[in-house]
Amino acid sequence: MAHFALICPPFASHIHSLSVLGEELVRRGHRATFVLNAEAEAMVKSAVLGCETVAGRSGDPAVGRVLANATRPAGLFGTLRTIAESAAMTAQLCAGAPELLRRIGCNAVIADQLEPAGGLLALGLGLPLVSLATALPINSGPGVPLPFLDWPFDPSPRGVRRARVAVRIGGLLSRRQNRVIEACARRLGIDPPCRSMEDCLSPMEQIAQLVCGYDFPRPEPVPFVGVGPLRHPEEERGDEVLPFAFAPERPLVFASFGTLQGGRVGLFRAIAGACRDAGADLLVAHGGKLDEAEAAGIGATFVTDFVPYRAVLKRAALCVTHGGSNTVLDALACGVPLLVRPVAFDQKGNAARIVHHRLGERIDLRRLPEQIGRLVADEGYRRRARTLAGEIAAAGGRTRAADIVEATLNY
Repeated sequence: MAHFALICPPFASHIHSLSVLGEELVRRGHRATFVLNAEAEAMVKSAVLGCETVAGRSGDPAVGRVLANATRPAGLFGTLRTIAESAAMTAQLCAGAPELLRRIGCNAVIADQLEPAGGLLALGLGLPLVSLATALPINSGPGVPLPFLDWPFDPSPRGVRRARVAVRIGGLLSRRQNRVIEACARRLGIDPPCRSMEDCLSPMEQIAQLVCGYDFPRPEPVPFVGVGPLRHPEEERGDEVLPFAFAPERPLVFASFGTLQGGRVGLFRAIAGACRDAGADLLVAHGGKLDEAEAAGIGATFVTDFVPYRAVLKRAALCVTHGGSNTVLDALACGVPLLVRPVAFDQKGNAARIVHHRLGERIDLRRLPEQIGRLVADEGYRRRARTLAGEIAAAGGRTRAADIVEATLNY
């Protein structure tokens, strides 16, 4: 049996997805331990997974500050700050984790694509490596824009050139992180050294939470296996009893902007007013970002901090969201169209895919009541979302992901 190191950025959604996979591997008789940045241990909620953290270093940003800054990541300054903090987190892991991994006896690594330290550590220590895209895959492809861009897919020569230019610009913006990646690779004895995040991906197996029917078209062979969202069995069932009295004669709209962006009171108010105009009820989940007075002032039919997403989405006619990958995939797994207002990270890339596949629309605040009314009533959006739900259900989720991980042990 193997002992897997689970390595990812200190964000709740990434930790949750990796926890599901780790717990499935534990169920099969393996061990799995999170190896995270200093002060991130409280974010691991699993009772069966271990958690070890590396030591903090002078000058490294605290996890709490990283999370606070992630609530306002937009603009050039926000982008550069995010890249700088990510680089520091990578350097911290690469400095402290080699000895930690030897001490606890990990002999394989499952690494989130967005934490290059996972790939660097596995490559440097000669351990089997599986890369996991919990967010949109960072793998490049002809005409496929970078995940943080809301550009449409364009396979024409012009579109391919444009995507290449964007990659070069992205490389310039990421110079600080790329320098850290190369320096860590050299210290770990990786030759030739990795020089970018994509260089840190597994040459063995890569897994993504999306499915091919949701992604932009890519040439074969696709570099990753799309297994769909990684969820616990009870999350997939979505059969939890909810403490809300939904009116069966009125369509239900579910609005969530994730654990980082859930404090957008003005936006929630606009959505609530538009739902009233459209004759729909609204359930808001703010992720603990609003106090009691703010929550009461939204004007939504129902407001809560956290809620089992699929239990709500199985009853919903529409999901209004920032476009975070977990929320989007849960909505599509339930066959629910989406109305998206992306903020940063891969949310813009998700919005572009939603529009490309006609699974929903981007929010236009000037026409919000009209949009909600149309998306709730238009059977075409729901039919396409239900088709994708079938593909997600057949993709295998956590069990197929665990099968792929176990197969790497025989390489």
